[in-house]
Amino acid sequence: MQEVRRNDQRQRYELLIDGELVGVADYVTNETAVVLPHTEIDPARRGHGLGAVVVQGALDDLRARGAMVIPTCWYVRDYIDAHPEEADLLAS
Repeated sequence: MQEVRRNDQRQRYELLIDGELVGVADYVTNETAVVLPHTEIDPARRGHGLGAVVVQGALDDLRARGAMVIPTCWYVRDYIDAHPEEADLLAS
């Protein structure tokens, strides 16, 4: 079972598979937006689309919260570029 959860204490979104932490997407909140500076997947789990799972989970949560996004992580930027339906989340 896959779950993406927001961990406010560590300022990151966490991807868990069967309760095991396998990926994260860090965030920093500023006055106007949420900066997504870094994503990481456990090296043993890479190449299976899990980066997309954690990023989509983070974007879904941020959309629900009404937040705007600044994707400084190359992976998040590439993900949004490949999914134009998420472009409305980008902060100006």
